[in-house]
Amino acid sequence: MDNRTNTIAGWTLAAFGAALAASIVGGMVFHGGEPAKEGYVIEGAAETGGEAAEVPIATLLASADAGKGADVFKKCSACHTIVPGGATGIGPNLHGIMGQPIAKKPGFAYSSALTGVGGNWDWDKMNAWLKSPRKFADGTKMTFAGLSKGEDRANVLAYLNAQGSNLPLPAAPPPGAAAAGASPVTGGNAPGTEGGQNQDAAPGAKSAIDAVATDRRAETGDIANTGTPASGAPSVDPGAQRQGAKVGR
Repeated sequence: MDNRTNTIAGWTLAAFGAALAASIVGGMVFHGGEPAKEGYVIEGAAETGGEAAEVPIATLLASADAGKGADVFKKCSACHTIVPGGATGIGPNLHGIMGQPIAKKPGFAYSSALTGVGGNWDWDKMNAWLKSPRKFADGTKMTFAGLSKGEDRANVLAYLNAQGSNLPLPAAPPPGAAAAGASPVTGGNAPGTEGGQNQDAAPGAKSAIDAVATDRRAETGDIANTGTPASGAPSVDPGAQRQGAKVGR
């Protein structure tokens, strides 16, 4: 080969060598592998098992919209009528269903799973039924999967209730659980206390509390000196006591 051909071959081999070296170095720096834990953590999800705490249906009913419930009910209209005297189809007529006995509507053959539930269609039972019919009555003939959103269920409940039922709305629970009693610091009674005094205090702590409670010298103007005298104080060191007497003369 001439010099030109040798030069081209040399540069080609050098390029391949450089590419190979870069690949090896890249593999060492950016190595792959299985992650220790798939996915990433969402803050606040660990305590609830990945699911947010569900808002009580009574709370959602306070702001439920029957008009929106009518729109959601269109999913049910393929099997149910809701007008007075409506025909029985794949499912029973639902006019006035709220408050009625479960699976007792005449003219429809209910499954034994549903007839065995018992009770009436109240807010909680209808909410559970709308959320998951199969969980509410395992073995039911109803194939509807359910409404996962609590707002949708609340709106449908408001709509059902407006169609010939008119049950009073349940009382919404308080936003947070109230404390059973106030702290003794505020003068209230907390669990384990009586009249604001902690009955579960340790013996030493209770003795100190009793001592302060019975020491009334401050009320008469006396100074309650309960500290330990210093080693050089006149009451402890006779020499210091005599020296103090000389100064007093």
